[in-house]
Amino acid sequence: MFLQDLIRGDPMNLTLFTDFALRALMRLAGEPARSFATNEIAAEFGISRNHLAKVVRDLAETGFISTQRGAGGGFTLARSPEAITLGQVVRALEDRRALVECFRDDGGNCLLMPRCRLRSRLAAAREAFMRELDGTTLAECAYPVQASKNPVPHVA
Repeated sequence: MFLQDLIRGDPMNLTLFTDFALRALMRLAGEPARSFATNEIAAEFGISRNHLAKVVRDLAETGFISTQRGAGGGFTLARSPEAITLGQVVRALEDRRALVECFRDDGGNCLLMPRCRLRSRLAAAREAFMRELDGTTLAECAYPVQASKNPVPHVA
């Protein structure tokens, strides 16, 4: 299963915000010792710089990346890619959004409650989805470094 299938598939639909966050984290995991600029990743993945800046802010607030402002600044992974699971990232960014109305903290306005027989099945499906993501680290999904289009010849 590919990331785009998880993100754009109908049953478990992640937000575009989380999609962008996962893309950025996968790119950082490809070169974990390197610092990246928002402009660089936005251009590489065709993402709005302003939208990615919001993603970067949330990733920093949730402890997945470290940021440094100013000249020579940028952002890097705050932990090794082996120590971050996709499930951790998705929970941190998606927990504010309920899968269905009855999953909201206030219970929503579902007229089927309390006799609904669907809620427990949806909860089980959500947990199976998250279990799969919990078993996958960022290191396993690291976006490989792209070879330069104009490689510098090696001179011996």
